[in-house]
Amino acid sequence: MIEWQELANGRIGNCLDIGTTFLYNFTPIFVQNEGIFVKNVRILEGFMATTADFRVGMIIKFNGELHRIDEYIHRTPGNLRAFVQAKLRNLKSGRVTETRYRSGEEVEEVRLEQKAFTYLYHDGASYQFMDKESYEQMPVSDVVLGDGAKFLKEGETVQLMMVGMDIVACEIPFNVELKVVDTVPGVRGDTASGATKPATVESGAVVNVPLFINEGDVIRVDTRTGDYLERVKS
Repeated sequence: MIEWQELANGRIGNCLDIGTTFLYNFTPIFVQNEGIFVKNVRILEGFMATTADFRVGMIIKFNGELHRIDEYIHRTPGNLRAFVQAKLRNLKSGRVTETRYRSGEEVEEVRLEQKAFTYLYHDGASYQFMDKESYEQMPVSDVVLGDGAKFLKEGETVQLMMVGMDIVACEIPFNVELKVVDTVPGVRGDTASGATKPATVESGAVVNVPLFINEGDVIRVDTRTGDYLERVKS
């Protein structure tokens, strides 16, 4: 069964089989295959996976809501039956739930559509992005973006993952280049002591940098850890 969604108002419609024809805006639409996108109708598919398919970042349905797998571990306690312990993050509330699955138990995985968006600005409540194809502006919560959001700078292109019209995950580049806008003056020639100092970069994040870094320098930062990697040569 394939589920279709009317994008204009987000209303979930009836479940339709492949081969079904229905009218939308007085236009006959033929359900040809999963993942098809015709005019304003998107065909979505949820499919079954097992605990053997688990991976960090995987999106599944849990208690009827979308969750992201943040952590999981396979356990085999003595002579007892093997199981998988998982930490799931609710993509709407951000709440983390720990749950246990039998080894090989089926779960419903949700396929995501990946689209390129441009980061515009933070309005105090959410991050505003623009679809690079339609130019539609969409808000994204910090729960979806994760800790890497603080390294986003205006104009940056990121890949957002969508289920219907809901943005549920984000791929921020692992390494970004950011200009230092505030730090104490650098110590000339000190490149090997290992000492660091805080520096504010253009995105507003604070990064610990070597003492020789000055305001105006461009540095490369690992968005996964927030660590300074190197100074970018001009």
